[in-house]
Amino acid sequence: MCLAVPAEVKSIDGNVAKVDFGGVTREVNISLVTAKIGDFVIVHAGYAIEVLDREEAEKTLQLFRELLAQDDAEA
Repeated sequence: MCLAVPAEVKSIDGNVAKVDFGGVTREVNISLVTAKIGDFVIVHAGYAIEVLDREEAEKTLQLFRELLAQDDAEA
């Protein structure tokens, strides 16, 4: 299964950005999008594939939090 996840751009160095997935920081390639620090991007397989507006990103992140909480409750 493939999953694309929103992340916030924290820093940029050329085509590589450090992004925050809600507490987990990773480097991703941003050569496919025009992103700036503070933007939210959708990341798939190490590449930012789309820039999201903050509201949409927050909605998606909240859904992930709810899914994780439900999974924890069932375990």
